[in-house]
Amino acid sequence: MLNRLQLAGVVFAVVSFVTGALPAAAAAAEKVDVSVELGAATEYVSKGIGKSMGEPHVYGTVTASNGPAYIKVYATPVEMSQGSDSEILTTVGVTPKAAGLEFDFKAIYRLRPGTRDGVDSTYWEVEADVTKKAGPVSARLRVNYTPDGFAGTKEAWWVEGQGTYKVAAKTKVSAALGVRKAELGKDYTAYNVGVRQGLTKNLEADVRWYGSSRGDDLRGEYRPGLVGSLILKF
Repeated sequence: MLNRLQLAGVVFAVVSFVTGALPAAAAAAEKVDVSVELGAATEYVSKGIGKSMGEPHVYGTVTASNGPAYIKVYATPVEMSQGSDSEILTTVGVTPKAAGLEFDFKAIYRLRPGTRDGVDSTYWEVEADVTKKAGPVSARLRVNYTPDGFAGTKEAWWVEGQGTYKVAAKTKVSAALGVRKAELGKDYTAYNVGVRQGLTKNLEADVRWYGSSRGDDLRGEYRPGLVGSLILKF
């Protein structure tokens, strides 16, 4: 049991902590930037290939950042393989800069609700981007690793290079080439080329051609095709 003097000391310590911590927490909260992105596209594309069986999809993203650190939640109600009827990605990352390069290191937790019984609906990924900008040109290298992927896929890698050229203030053209290697999954090479056009201060449009080394599968997720999307940011 605490005597009165000890109790007074504890109360004083708690009050001191709270009165000191609250302003600090409030100051930290003021530095948090929140952004929202809403979009719609004619196909849900991930790692260079279609995931929504040729069907359009909508999505929403909320990002909270404080300096180089951020948390992002992405959700789309789209039907995919193994019975899943949506996908939710929760990402925690940091974006440092060094030696003229921009980095983005992140951990991604994927959840696919509605997945049929017997198939794990969740898995983790870690991803690293490094970007170099020189005037209107930028180049990005992305490496994504999954220790235990979706459904029967085990360890998997996705390595992609992307180049972007800023043609005008609101116009960018870009192309990307990626390679997928997966244990107990399908290996492939995928590419895309397209243009992104700013329409208003907050609205952008993107038109992009996708293709892959498995493009002979014209009815499946590897089929080539044109994908258009609208992106609203605020």
